Amino acid sequence: MFKQWWDSFQPDQYPWLGDVFIVVLIILVANLIVSRLMTRLALKFSTTHNLWDDALLEAARRPAVLMVWAVGASHVLEIIGRSTEAEIFSALDSLRAVGVVLILAWFLVALVHQVERRLLSDEYTAREEAVDRTTVMALGKLVRSAVIIVSGLMILQNLGYSISGVLAFGGIGGIAVGFAAKDLLANFFGGLMVYLDRPFSVGDWIRSPDKNIEGTVENIGWRQTRIRTFDQRPLYVPNATFAQISVENPSRMLNRRIYETIGVRYEDAGCLPEIINRVRAMLEDHADIDLGKTLIVNFNTYNASSLDFFVYTFTKTTNWVEYHKIKQDVLLKILNIIHELGGDVAFPTTTVKLDPITIESAQGHTAEFKNG
Repeated sequence: MFKQWWDSFQPDQYPWLGDVFIVVLIILVANLIVSRLMTRLALKFSTTHNLWDDALLEAARRPAVLMVWAVGASHVLEIIGRSTEAEIFSALDSLRAVGVVLILAWFLVALVHQVERRLLSDEYTAREEAVDRTTVMALGKLVRSAVIIVSGLMILQNLGYSISGVLAFGGIGGIAVGFAAKDLLANFFGGLMVYLDRPFSVGDWIRSPDKNIEGTVENIGWRQTRIRTFDQRPLYVPNATFAQISVENPSRMLNRRIYETIGVRYEDAGCLPEIINRVRAMLEDHADIDLGKTLIVNFNTYNASSLDFFVYTFTKTTNWVEYHKIKQDVLLKILNIIHELGGDVAFPTTTVKLDPITIESAQGHTAEFKNG
């Protein structure tokens, strides 16, 4: 069959075949050049630690090859269209423009993704200055959204639709959508406020005194924020909630506070001043206590069964586990000081004073009960 077709083949019937062959040859050569160039650039960029050139190369690798084939294919179709004058080729210019816009949009979205991924990678943050994860993620989402919206509008314009009409329809329809999806919009703007004000970031430990919310922030989305509670359950909080509640961020504290009230027995009143002085000296010599913050050790009150003094100081660390180790060490040293001075920690006691006559009467009744 092929031999019969080849024998009946007449080059005069396909005048465009030579031009197409030349264009295809140029496409193959251009594809080879682009592939070799990308490989050489990859080898050169691997010797340097630069965020932008690595991200640009990785994002442009596949779109560049696709652009070569897309442009070449459009030229092939244009050559065939001029020869055949078929109606289907009249939309070639619009399709070519749409294809170029899609490829450029793919490249820009991939570039944003590569930059975001490298900014958040341990390799980059270990060598360069620290970056705020929340800000990077927010800017990445905003730029990608902008690229997609602008690309969509350009595609509509190349397909013959009026952008002004689309925008006008969007303005009118936006009012109806706003009423119908007010909760969704409230969460969106709540997330935007979290990104701008940054009361917390990904990885922070937060809690709210207004709501039963406490845990580590794992992700801040446009609609909701995912928090991992301390019992390892995921908690999904709508972003609009953060505009209505108070949020405490213990991760950003500078110190942790030790605030304890300790009571000694009333019979140890004579050694109480020495106990207070030695406790204060112990705290001032403690390596883990921040002397730049308030340090108070003072007698506080006469309690029902104890003389109370309080300790008010701050540790240098903010780590929860390390803080409790330091607090334990401080409390045990205070107990040792009290014992060394012959005192003891008070516990609830009651002293009952009886009249001597009452005691003799009670003893007499006891004797009568035994004899009887």
